[in-house]
Amino acid sequence: MEQTTLAVTDMSRTECEQTVTEALEALDGVASARADREADEVRVEHDESRIDRASLAGTIEDAGYTVEA
Repeated sequence: MEQTTLAVTDMSRTECEQTVTEALEALDGVASARADREADEVRVEHDESRIDRASLAGTIEDAGYTVEA
């Protein structure tokens, strides 16, 4: 398993963390996700042969949040 950390700076409430976490954990190949609005980051444990960083970032953006480069 690979662990990827993404900078997401526009999560302002607990509900934002929950939305991002649920969106990521619904993906095939994601073992776990943890969003932390205070740290402005999301940590994802995933199978890199099934899902890559770009797909993780796209899922977060589809949920309505911005992933910093």
